[in-house]
Amino acid sequence: MIDATSFDATSNATEDDPQDAVKDVILAQWNTVNAQLRDEIGEAAFQSWIKPMKIRTVSDGVVHVTVPTRFMRDWVVAHYAERIATLWQAEAPEVASIEVSVRSDRTPTNPREGIRRQTPAAGESQGELPGARPGLSAALDPRFVFDNFVVGKPNEFAYAAARRVAEADRVPFNPLFLYGGVGLGKTHLMHAIAWHIRQTDPERTVIYLSAEKFMHRFVQAIRESTTMDFKNQFRSVDVLMIDDVQFIAGKESTQEEFFHTFNALVDQGKQIVISADKSPSDLVGMEERLISRLNCGLVADIHATTYELRLGILQSKAAQIRADVPPKVMEFLAHKITSNVRELEGGLNRVVAHAQLIGRDITIEATQEVLHDLLRANDRRVTIEEIQKQVANHFNIRISDMHSARRARSVARPRQVAMYLAKQLTARSLPEIGRKFGGRDHTTVMHAVRKVEELKSLDPGFAEDIELLRRMLEG
Repeated sequence: MIDATSFDATSNATEDDPQDAVKDVILAQWNTVNAQLRDEIGEAAFQSWIKPMKIRTVSDGVVHVTVPTRFMRDWVVAHYAERIATLWQAEAPEVASIEVSVRSDRTPTNPREGIRRQTPAAGESQGELPGARPGLSAALDPRFVFDNFVVGKPNEFAYAAARRVAEADRVPFNPLFLYGGVGLGKTHLMHAIAWHIRQTDPERTVIYLSAEKFMHRFVQAIRESTTMDFKNQFRSVDVLMIDDVQFIAGKESTQEEFFHTFNALVDQGKQIVISADKSPSDLVGMEERLISRLNCGLVADIHATTYELRLGILQSKAAQIRADVPPKVMEFLAHKITSNVRELEGGLNRVVAHAQLIGRDITIEATQEVLHDLLRANDRRVTIEEIQKQVANHFNIRISDMHSARRARSVARPRQVAMYLAKQLTARSLPEIGRKFGGRDHTTVMHAVRKVEELKSLDPGFAEDIELLRRMLEG
């Protein structure tokens, strides 16, 4: 057995040991594996998952490594262990597998187990996570920084608010709540905030993760009787960022824990940033006290993109990937792909890749051929006008009633249904929908959405009507 106790995954430091020469060989192999992994998975993932690993021993063809938390162990085993073993075998064919365990402050002394007592590094004890807390925080996408975010009228307010939070020494508003449709830039702004804080003030602890992951880790803590560790970890950070908070709607226990975590951080003056697909007041299944808390900071809506913003995004993306795309092609894409930024950028990537692989010029005709499925899907996008017409026909009212001030139930209810379907089937913001219904306020649209959701849950016949209208519009 080769004892390589307490190797740091990215350092040449070793403990005093008679086997220093052997350790140097092992460390050199590990550094080579690290360099290859860094290239393969990117800097953000490397910092989050690989850098915290330490080699304990190399024995009988098995490399024993340790990580700070159970969650990290499970993630590394699922996503990286096999690849690490393959890369290490290229350096040392006798290596057969990687075994990952959780570090503890006291380890067995039996040499057959390949582990000796380990002294924690300065400032690190059981349950603590240094720096950005890699065992808790999800990896950040290095592309999602402020410099790569294209600003236009639909997102300028949210962008300004995000920059203010990232650059402020003191909490400017708490929480910052970002909401909007899929692919409009919420996650990009959250990653940008985290990157900026980590780069300008690395001593501040930042946790970024989805609400789904928050719930899963909470459930795991309950199952493993480690809820106090969970509470301490999440309530002792400087910045907590939760993406897609609508996921915990209807999850009472998770909402309860999130509510108390929220209060604890606010009381300490720590920053909270949250995103969702709807405004706080429009989150069905969320407790009223939590909705009140979410509304107490700054709520910033990211609207659907305009043609000008989409064109700017395409120009920025083409510059990033160093692609020579004719202006007419970018104008064509900006007109045709209106749903969200992800589809827009994905479409450009496909066009550029096709041109490079096939050796063809980028033209509008070639773009139509390569993106026929995506363009056809966007051509089928439902408009608010189509929704109003279909709903008016279904309920036997005039289209003009959709815009009128009439409040009779025979008119008001179909109008609410049309507002609800507009929110579900289009990427339009609540204020935009309200304007299409006679210049109504966005709160009227929010009320309509909640009312229709309530009626659907109480009246199966009404729910069937809504589903029928949805199918007719989407078909």
